[in-house]
Amino acid sequence: MQVDHLLAVISPWDIAALALLLCAWLLIGWRIEHPGRTPSVTVLMAGYRREWMRQYVRRENRIFDAQLLGTLRQGTSFFASTSLLSIGAVLALVGNTAPLENVAQELGQDTAPALLWQVKLLVVALFLAQAFLRFVWSHRLFGYCAVVMGAVPAEPGAAGAEERAAQAAELNIRAAWNFNRGLRAMYFSLGALAWLLGPAALALAAAVVTWVLWSREFASASRKVLQDAP
Repeated sequence: MQVDHLLAVISPWDIAALALLLCAWLLIGWRIEHPGRTPSVTVLMAGYRREWMRQYVRRENRIFDAQLLGTLRQGTSFFASTSLLSIGAVLALVGNTAPLENVAQELGQDTAPALLWQVKLLVVALFLAQAFLRFVWSHRLFGYCAVVMGAVPAEPGAAGAEERAAQAAELNIRAAWNFNRGLRAMYFSLGALAWLLGPAALALAAAVVTWVLWSREFASASRKVLQDAP
């Protein structure tokens, strides 16, 4: 009965806008990680992370590297906590949609069934859950990277040092990519909130979020700096 009731209140425009949001999320993620001839910021930074580990092998004092890695782990921990708190807030609204109905009435919109509000909020919660899982895994991968970095011999030129550092670089890159995936999920969770205003707002939000992510990865000033650096 709940499924039949949902199909009765959700419009084809809602389904189309939601499909657009999901496709945009998947396609922009694939484009960023498989950019082709025009590298994204994410791909450029992967090269810098490998160079970091090559320089790490040559350094005698590695306290600076430990501090850098600690800062990266703090960032993932902060965003994991933020996304978890956001999930709690969204689920609280799922259990009580009355505030949303009041806001809709103030904006002059027609009141919608509580089930429709709940479905819209659950989409937001799912994006936030995806973000949380990515941040947690990123945090753990940075931990793996720290252990492997600690296993790199301290003597420059020691046997196996370059290979161990290369392993640490790849773990660092995987951690960063998962962190970026978590950030993209948070971006699209904000876009999914626009569905509360209707399917047109959701479609517009999907386009805006996709453009913001594309511009920051392929047309930002920071990307030019990274690409032009010697």
